[in-house]
Order: sequence, then C-alpha cells, then structure tokens
Amino acid sequence: MAEVVVYHNPNCSSSRSALEVAEATGAEVEVVRYLTRPPDAATLRSLLAILEDPATDLVRRDQTFAGLGLSDEDVATEDQVVAVLVEHPKLFQRPVVVAGGRAVIGRPKDRVAPFLAEALGTA
Repeated sequence: MAEVVVYHNPNCSSSRSALEVAEATGAEVEVVRYLTRPPDAATLRSLLAILEDPATDLVRRDQTFAGLGLSDEDVATEDQVVAVLVEHPKLFQRPVVVAGGRAVIGRPKDRVAPFLAEALGTA
C-alpha cells in the first residue's frame, strides 16, 4: 500500500499541486483519479472516518451542485454525503490527501505540505 494516496483530478490546479507536493516527499504515492475510478460507498465511509475536515466539506458546492437542486441540508450528514457522492462523483471535493491514517482536503493548497510532513513524520 502506498504511503500517500491522492484523490486527483488532473484538470484541477489544486489537485496537481497536491500531487507535486506528495511526490516531492519521496514517499510512494498512489493516484486515484476519482472521476474515472469513483470511490464506492465503503471507500467513502472509510475516508470520512479519517478525514480531518467536516464530512460535508467533501462535497463541492459548484454549478453542478446547484444544477442538481442540492442544498447544504442535502449533505449535512455522513450518510447524505456518501449517497450524493456515489450518485454524483463529480461533486467529490479535490484533492483529498491520505497519509499516516489521516486525510485532509487539499484546499487551500498550502494545507498539503504541512499535513504530509506531520503524517509522514518529516516535520
């Protein structure tokens, strides 16, 4: 198993930045392109269990979110977050970086380097 997992969208500058930071650590990095390989419900629940951010933050609030008629009340619980992301993987907030049994959303970009330094014990 890789030391670092990055849930990645290559079209996103924040996601590309997180991947560069992860690779620069010298750790083994697994890249999960969540749009072509969406996480299933079990994977999402495992991710939420270690996510240092609120579960609801894992859902992007963008034009797609609004276009689907969704509101904050629709993603207020972990069960709701999982249901929405299984049905609409495009709403998965990116990047998500997993290391050392913990996970963070890599927004803003400057969260990734300190997280990895601490999680990998290089701080």
